[in-house]
Amino acid sequence: MRDAFMRLIQFRYACKLFDETRTLARADLDYILEAGRLSPSSLGLEPWRFLVIEDRALRRHLRSACWNQSQITSASTVIVIKALKAELKLETGYASRMLRRLVASEAELEEAMEIYRGIPHQSRAAWSVAQCHIAAADMMLAAAAVGIDSCPMGGFEPEAVAQLLGIDLGEVEIALLLALGYRAQPQPARHRLPLNELVEYR
Repeated sequence: MRDAFMRLIQFRYACKLFDETRTLARADLDYILEAGRLSPSSLGLEPWRFLVIEDRALRRHLRSACWNQSQITSASTVIVIKALKAELKLETGYASRMLRRLVASEAELEEAMEIYRGIPHQSRAAWSVAQCHIAAADMMLAAAAVGIDSCPMGGFEPEAVAQLLGIDLGEVEIALLLALGYRAQPQPARHRLPLNELVEYR
């Protein structure tokens, strides 16, 4: 299993150009989305929502809002990962409803809610976006497991993307876009710093 997992890590890279003639099978897309659904999140609040964009005409319009990156139109599918924002306010009851699933008593619920209340209101959107990146990482590895390439995309104009897709930025943040498809070119050489430059032990 260790070797198989490392092969997934080696297979996955930020694919910049996809084969436009190939499309994802629905079963594979569902598998990738399920990996996102099952991802861990702080306090188990699952603050992500997934918008799947398959329509090519729509993605041609979307490309201009994404710094004209070719991945948007050459990919088979683009997933817009939305991070909950307005729903994370205490008065909506979302946090307590989600946390109640995970605890055995009112005392445990109150303890968990005390932790949640400790997240400053102005920081909750950034916290939510960070959780979405965990889901995206799991989705990319799931894609690799079925031979599908991916590219996480943070280069976009949030307001333009939101306007085009009818997303209310008062309700959610657009955490990132995830392009999925099949590579059109061989994988380039991988460059990473060695562990001894990255890791410190104490």
